[in-house]
Amino acid sequence: MKEIGGYIELDTYTGKEYHEDAVALNCGRNALIYLIRARRIKKICLPRYCCCSIFDSCKKESVEISYYHIDKNLRPILERELAADEWLYLINYYGQLNNEEIALYKEQYGKIIVDSAQAFYQPRVQGIDTIYTCRKFFGVPDGAYLYTDADRLSLKKGYSYDKMRFLHGRFEKSANEFYNEYVENNSLLQTEPLQLMSGLTQNLLRGLDYNGIAEARTRNFKYLHDNLIKINKLDLKMPYGAFTYPLYIKNGSIIREELRKRKIYIPILWPNVCKMCKESEFEYDFASNLLPMPVDQRYDVSDMDYVFHTLDELL
Repeated sequence: MKEIGGYIELDTYTGKEYHEDAVALNCGRNALIYLIRARRIKKICLPRYCCCSIFDSCKKESVEISYYHIDKNLRPILERELAADEWLYLINYYGQLNNEEIALYKEQYGKIIVDSAQAFYQPRVQGIDTIYTCRKFFGVPDGAYLYTDADRLSLKKGYSYDKMRFLHGRFEKSANEFYNEYVENNSLLQTEPLQLMSGLTQNLLRGLDYNGIAEARTRNFKYLHDNLIKINKLDLKMPYGAFTYPLYIKNGSIIREELRKRKIYIPILWPNVCKMCKESEFEYDFASNLLPMPVDQRYDVSDMDYVFHTLDELL
């Protein structure tokens, strides 16, 4: 029976999700697992510069993995023809791949999956399996979207009520105080079964000002790009609703540590890359010295100005 009365829970938001027509799942790694099962994928070609959860998901599903390098423009270097039953996993790093390029990869290789975890606002290309994740862009505990025309899998709905503490704590206190719980939540997602997105996460996503968030991210990216373009080793295009501003510089690993001392926290994307690549390889240097500078909706131009002048002083 429906409960009547008692204490009031979170309000129900009536807005729309940004990717409302996609399959809503509990996390990005499970969106890949969904595709592996729905498409019956047996072989996949992954970039060496890649999150370990992607490798782990493929191994968990007994998929045969091969690898390719990327160049300094963050495009794949494919030195062989893919097998007829082999899928190409294409990461849209920092939203730098445009849809025309993605369509060309589809035309050339046929079986492709586009990982747009770093390009939430970029529309998918019709007819191409595309994955988006939510936690990199919004204050939610989990959530991912998958566009595919593969047969739908029958799934149970997930729950997120027990994953909110690090978000609640970060809202009222410092990131340091709840960082360990954030890490624990990440670890929990690594072992979660494939499920539909929780009602709690969907409700939170229906309450967001997507346009305002995208405009703030675009504005902040532009400010940093205008001021750092001369020292950035990457030739970047301006994405709408940017993930971060990727600053690739010499001695980036040293600068990262100095920024941390000043309470500007810059992650390493991804530390596993340095373990699997040789120091002479581009991916090793890129993972070590790339600084994904925060440009999200929590900040305005005055914050970006502080970040820039801090960087300028250190450099």
